[in-house]
Amino acid sequence: MTLVRSGRDQDNIDDLQATLAGLDAALRERIAEMSRAQSDLQGFRIRYKQEVGLLHEELDELNAAIAEAELDELAKRLAGEAGGKTSPPAEPAAAPLPRFTSDVVRKLFRDVAKIIHPDLAHDDVTRDRRHSLMVEANRAYALGDEQRLRWVLDAWERSPEAVRGSDDEAIRQRLRRRMAQVEEQLEAYAAELVSLKASPLWQLKVMVGEASARGKDLMSEMVARLKRDILVARNRLDAIRWVP
Repeated sequence: MTLVRSGRDQDNIDDLQATLAGLDAALRERIAEMSRAQSDLQGFRIRYKQEVGLLHEELDELNAAIAEAELDELAKRLAGEAGGKTSPPAEPAAAPLPRFTSDVVRKLFRDVAKIIHPDLAHDDVTRDRRHSLMVEANRAYALGDEQRLRWVLDAWERSPEAVRGSDDEAIRQRLRRRMAQVEEQLEAYAAELVSLKASPLWQLKVMVGEASARGKDLMSEMVARLKRDILVARNRLDAIRWVP
């Protein structure tokens, strides 16, 4: 792959290294921020499961039992009206057709393996990069995913490790490619954080936190409401099952 010249061929290597160091620091900070958010959400998920989730599951089971009991009663009435006739069993659904790996995918996988196989690495950093891409290529091949295999090949061709040589221009190209990688990672983490904070569970966590700041225990209110709903559901189920 030929890089597009940007007019920066004479960039000072020290300046590029300093810029990369700043990007790496920003990436570490972004990763730490994402880790804290995930940890906070996991802690809230555990608390919600223990205090509210189990009650939701109990209520769901009761509602399912109610629906089953009502269907049983309806089936008994219909059977009585129809003289005990029953419908023939439904035809089983057809099994999905197996997915076969195409010749194009096989050839593409061989090409990818020839280029990025870890045994071709000359150092540990490159070997690790090749290994991670080879794992992704194996997964794509198993799924017959041609598009993903092409992505793996392109990812290698754009990587710093794909640049050979020890001259200044090769060093500059590796630094620029590494900077582009870090910038992509920063954008990906930012998007992931936005997605996490847009999730229903995070929004509920925020609501609980805001209510708590106002001296209101929203979780306790949810627990009390669920317990009332469970009591109503139990009474309804007992009424349906009751035989005089």
